[in-house]
Amino acid sequence: MVQVTIEYMIMIPILIMQIFLFPLTASWLMNIWVDSRRTLALQDAASHLGSTIQQLYFALNHETISVGTATYSPGLPPFIENYHYNGNATLRTVLDPTLNSSKVLELVLKLATTGTKVTTSVILGPNALWKESTFISNSTNACVSAEKLPNGTILLYFGE
Repeated sequence: MVQVTIEYMIMIPILIMQIFLFPLTASWLMNIWVDSRRTLALQDAASHLGSTIQQLYFALNHETISVGTATYSPGLPPFIENYHYNGNATLRTVLDPTLNSSKVLELVLKLATTGTKVTTSVILGPNALWKESTFISNSTNACVSAEKLPNGTILLYFGE
């Protein structure tokens, strides 16, 4: 009879711990999975937006295009799991500006209220300029614009 009592004394705390441990572990694993899913969807949107910017640049950079403006709506979803996202970009020169080298546009998308943030890079030519602007996914003006100036410079920005 003493052995049964000792077994119960050992097993009851373990069973009580499992009652709390399993739901907490399941909740923790689900949160990790949801964050990973959101990050992947946001990374896909950032890659698509970066590709759109690069294609607009290359389309206007052709010598047959003298001056003009092109605007393109990238067709991204306005929400990722009921959260809108914002995008900003920064243009930097890869090497010394006097070498007339390529430029890299670093695009950062951030999911509202969750803090999930992804970054992607786009390689552009030496004649690219970036106008400070913000991409807001659920805006009616969510687009990318590119303007070729008479001197051959291409000004890129998010739609206004």
